[in-house]
Amino acid sequence: MKQARQVGAAHDDQIRRWFFAAAVGLALAAMMVAGRADARVAPESFANLAEKLLPAVVNISTTSVVRGRSGVPELPQFPPGSPFEEFFRDFFERNQPNQPQQQRKATSLGSGFIIDKAGIVVTNYHVIQDADEITVILHDDTTLQAEIVGRDPKTDLAVLRVKPESELPAVPFGDSDAIRVGDWVMAIGNPFGLGGTVTAGIVSARGRNINSGPYDDFIQTDASINRGNSGGPLFNMDGQVVGINTAIFSPSGGSIGIGFSIPAATAKNVIDQLVKYGRTRRGWLGVRIQEVTGEIAESLGLKDTTGALVASVTEKSPAEDGDIKAGDVILKFAGRDVSEMRQLPRIVAETEIGKKVPVLVWRDGKQVTTFVEVGELQEEEEVAAVEEGDLKPGAETAIAELGLTLGGLSDEARKQYSLRSDLKGVLVTSVDPNGAAAEKGFQPGDVIVEASQEEVHSPSEVAEKIEAAKKAGRKSILLLVEGQAGLRFVALRLGGPKEKSPG
Repeated sequence: MKQARQVGAAHDDQIRRWFFAAAVGLALAAMMVAGRADARVAPESFANLAEKLLPAVVNISTTSVVRGRSGVPELPQFPPGSPFEEFFRDFFERNQPNQPQQQRKATSLGSGFIIDKAGIVVTNYHVIQDADEITVILHDDTTLQAEIVGRDPKTDLAVLRVKPESELPAVPFGDSDAIRVGDWVMAIGNPFGLGGTVTAGIVSARGRNINSGPYDDFIQTDASINRGNSGGPLFNMDGQVVGINTAIFSPSGGSIGIGFSIPAATAKNVIDQLVKYGRTRRGWLGVRIQEVTGEIAESLGLKDTTGALVASVTEKSPAEDGDIKAGDVILKFAGRDVSEMRQLPRIVAETEIGKKVPVLVWRDGKQVTTFVEVGELQEEEEVAAVEEGDLKPGAETAIAELGLTLGGLSDEARKQYSLRSDLKGVLVTSVDPNGAAAEKGFQPGDVIVEASQEEVHSPSEVAEKIEAAKKAGRKSILLLVEGQAGLRFVALRLGGPKEKSPG
């Protein structure tokens, strides 16, 4: 019996060890799977994904009529900026025969992709910008004439429609906000007319501003993108479109591993509007904004440089109706953080027109929430000037703290500096080259409209605001200035003139 009990105990102990080992093995396996999922390792091959997606990517061929002289050889193609380009252009222009200009057809190639089986195709605006005829070439070489549904130059997007005999393969949009730097992506397009070209790489950066428009928020990738790839899709590893390839950075015109794509989050909203309305309908706030610098943040009592500083508010605009004021710093709009100035136009543009949304602003040293009913942006909208108070001209006064000499606005001064007759404020008559104002680009003829977000009418009032700022422990003072650079806020440090460096 004793031996039987020992055998039984040993058997139970073996079972326990087996279960423990199995549990540890399962845990390790789960950790490995989770690690692999988190790392998003590259597939052994992109072949299956490419085979699935290629049929939905198309070539865009455009034809336009241009004027030129017949019988004259064309200018050789050189890299942009090449000295040969200018030399040959001058040579050809001097030696062209005096022949009348004639019309001829020019063709160009780009890329696109199908988003609706009924024949809706997306591409770049610049691909079809000057086209008289547009042809969509499918993966099986079928050619279809296309018509423009809508286009948007500001985001460089266009939507086309073709009429196929049967349903076309289409691809869906993915969540471009979910992709991370380092994730694998795949581009398909028509570089240099070589249709159906597949390239792969990673997301190199996000939120790139390449100064191509007011809503720049590009995905940067090292997947090879060349001329002709414009309008083609950038896919994630789930076969969803996360970007639309639109630009490259290259001194030679060829791929050097720096390509840019419009994020799907931006493109999808624009495309939906183009399909529905034939045009874009963007939200409008009616403010002119500028960056919050470190000095401006300090002068306003902000802890960091987040937000967008309101330089002026358009009359009879949603911002004015919503009690947004010049000098406010917009921190949140419609519940979305405004971490930097250039995000605000994009957030406002994407907000539903007619919707009343909360706006969190920094005003008078504290957070204030107001509500704005978003209007619709019209192409002819212009920013109005800030209302100004009365002015009483006075004697010139040197403000050593700022490195400025200030005076009143006289008729002679208005004429001398070509100032508006209704402009009111304090005139800058001279600038100390070693002062704080010189560092910020102040020039004689600039007009200080506000100091510490209050109107000023004389040099003495500016001096009073400086003293108040110093008593409050501020290291700088915020001025609203109108001059050659337009109406802008400038924060000037309060430290007197700079010491000249020896020598």
